[in-house]
Amino acid sequence: MDSETSDKQIVSRQRVIDRGEVLTGEREVNAMLDLVLRETQRIESRFLEPACGTGNFLAPILERKLNIVEERYRKSQIEFERYAFMAVASLYGVDKQEDNVLACRQRLFGIFDTLYTSLYRSKAKQPCRDAVRYVLDRNIVWGDALSLMTVAGHPRPIAFAQWAFVRGNLVKRTDYEYQELLADGSSAQQTDGLFAKPGLVSDSGQKVFLPRMLRAYPPVHFLKVVDVHDHRS
Repeated sequence: MDSETSDKQIVSRQRVIDRGEVLTGEREVNAMLDLVLRETQRIESRFLEPACGTGNFLAPILERKLNIVEERYRKSQIEFERYAFMAVASLYGVDKQEDNVLACRQRLFGIFDTLYTSLYRSKAKQPCRDAVRYVLDRNIVWGDALSLMTVAGHPRPIAFAQWAFVRGNLVKRTDYEYQELLADGSSAQQTDGLFAKPGLVSDSGQKVFLPRMLRAYPPVHFLKVVDVHDHRS
């Protein structure tokens, strides 16, 4: 690694010493993402980066997804907004450093907003921007992916929101604790934690992973998630 590349991949030398923080370079990121190329181009395909930094992985994934959204839906603003929301809502990240979390949220929002504004200019809607920011505030979490706990204030289990379109422009939010999403299929007999029931299997005899939800919200128009959900989360 040359000195120029190295400087782009660290915030400060002290952070490397104190925290072992080194950001993955653009060339390496794209090479790895190309290994799952089809998934990076599926608008609804979910990605979680447990040490997201400032978004070196999540940003190019969002760019790839939004390229597809633009190509398919740019002629209809509401369709573009819907699928752009879906693309943003499919990305999740955790980082122990608050400044990284804030930078990652802003970076992802900037990627969306730059494209959105360039396409629709004065017709771009503030509620759409607000909805995207709202999702990013919940999907990019200040926490420790090893302890599965948040960092700010009184630590609590990390929780993620699943955003799923149920019909038309209505989106349903369901929250899960991070630890409930870490099934590896190795302990089907346990009575709590990863599986909803001990030894749960499908009709075909396969182990089934059913994470227990933390809370669910009624379906709401995706442009109104802030108005409906903000007082509850």
